[in-house]
Amino acid sequence: MTPIFSDEEMTLARFRLAPDASFDRAPGWLYDGVARAFASNSARLAILGEDPMLLAGEDAAKVVRANKANSIAYQPALEKIAGFDINWNIAYPTLSWAKRVFPGEEDDVAVGKLAEAIFAASRVDSDDPVAAWAEHNAALARRRDWLNGKRFHALHYSGPGTDLTIGLANGHEWQGGASRAKNGVTCNPNIPTEEVFTTPHALRVEGHVVGTKPLSYQGSLIDGLAVRFEAGRIVEAKAAQGEDVLRKVLATDEGAGRLGEVALVPHSSPISKSGLMFFNTLFDENAACHVAVGQCYSQCFVDGDKLTPDEIAARGGNKSMIHIDWMIGSDAIDIDGLDSDGGRTPVFRRGEWA
Repeated sequence: MTPIFSDEEMTLARFRLAPDASFDRAPGWLYDGVARAFASNSARLAILGEDPMLLAGEDAAKVVRANKANSIAYQPALEKIAGFDINWNIAYPTLSWAKRVFPGEEDDVAVGKLAEAIFAASRVDSDDPVAAWAEHNAALARRRDWLNGKRFHALHYSGPGTDLTIGLANGHEWQGGASRAKNGVTCNPNIPTEEVFTTPHALRVEGHVVGTKPLSYQGSLIDGLAVRFEAGRIVEAKAAQGEDVLRKVLATDEGAGRLGEVALVPHSSPISKSGLMFFNTLFDENAACHVAVGQCYSQCFVDGDKLTPDEIAARGGNKSMIHIDWMIGSDAIDIDGLDSDGGRTPVFRRGEWA
């Protein structure tokens, strides 16, 4: 085991005192080592519990520059995660995170409430969590297999502020719940998880969509998000809060303004029912149907583990240094699966599986 620690006070000190040029650099030697460890079949257990809004008061341009530098350095390791070469998991109820989710509570009460919320969302509070996860994984597998059997050409979303058609990549494959990594180990890489997900076609997204929940991104809150797509690319982006950060993120690289993931989550999911915002995308994304701009998952193709990066791109898979999820689902959203000949099949009605 090799522990890698971060410290909130040191992070803040860097953004307030470090030389300006340092925000365009990242410890490549560290991420190269992580990538080598992944290549040697190491697993990743990330215990992330720092204040998700830690950098909210810092220079947004520096935050974006630092994230871009980290993304570039982390790319060799990210490719192992995106390809599901390894096993990984995340999250722990620390004080700073708990106080963000439950700001009016005493310290110990806030931590206890966050722990209980994590346990509930993760099905750990049931009498038999292992059986609960076996049942949940089976349900996700049924949805996944149904979608794979349909082989939709695209998905059409309609609802308040939304009229969006997302083309699906050629040879796409839906994933969800427990799956087998390339190292042969079966795991749930993201607990909690409510999604079945696949790869959209980076060039075939048209229309407009609004975000239905705020996005907490690297210490900034992006809310009231609305974007318009043409030929797969975001050509117009607005937000009631955090628009400057949103624009900088979308300008990260060539693929940052295109979709790399589309995921289906029912409005009745445990996280949605909790009414909480966790300020942690890996939790919050499981409250609603969502999409992600940036890097696609190579596992979301038929025989994806055998495809080269060029072959993935040829099938419509997107490439980017970033992968950022944001929620577009609610109890007012309908989704239809579209066949290549124009046939239409209900997939979601008012936020629930049809």
